[in-house]
Amino acid sequence: MNHEYRDICADGLWRNNIVFAQILGMCPTMAVTTSGTNGLGMGLATAAVLVVSNALVSSVRHVTSQQVRIPVYIVLIAGLVTLVDLGINAWMHDLYKVLGMYIALIVANCAVLGRAEAFAARRPVLASAMDGLWMGLGFTFALTLIGLIREFVGQGTLFSQASLLLGPSFSFMEIKALPCYGGTLLMILPPGGFATLGLLLAAKQSWERRQAQRQAQLADLADLSPAH
Repeated sequence: MNHEYRDICADGLWRNNIVFAQILGMCPTMAVTTSGTNGLGMGLATAAVLVVSNALVSSVRHVTSQQVRIPVYIVLIAGLVTLVDLGINAWMHDLYKVLGMYIALIVANCAVLGRAEAFAARRPVLASAMDGLWMGLGFTFALTLIGLIREFVGQGTLFSQASLLLGPSFSFMEIKALPCYGGTLLMILPPGGFATLGLLLAAKQSWERRQAQRQAQLADLADLSPAH
């Protein structure tokens, strides 16, 4: 993997993460992350749209005028979301019933159009598809992590109903971590989503600040060390 793709990977997963850095996609982040299974399903659906929409936008960037580029991007994204919506309804109907209208609302997710405008409209197809992939995986990671925390504290389980929502082959993911735990309803309700996200943002910023201080200290030591 060359330096460009390493940067794309790091940006999507961590440095420019849609949820933890850009603070975008808050509607699905707060609404569907009541369990790790829901977060995983929503994240993968969004990732699929991001990969294909970035590739399509990049492929038409030279034949689309500046005046109509945004409507063209929205039409492409809306068409892809419709296909994803129909596909989940056909092959994962139970998951579709849980996610409901939030699949269709991927069209209104600022992150999808934002990556099309900020990256795909200026870069080659392969790099754009990679950007969509890693941004999508970073979004999936964020939604799944928030969902797992809320589910664990709220119900004492991990990936509950994975076999029902994602398919029987995912039954191995279902874990009853605290069988005798009664649960904390607040974590399943909207305030639990905001609290979880706030704590994760604080933890991320604290870790990055410590890493920056450590790098600065190492740089100072390097400057003070005698030259050989």
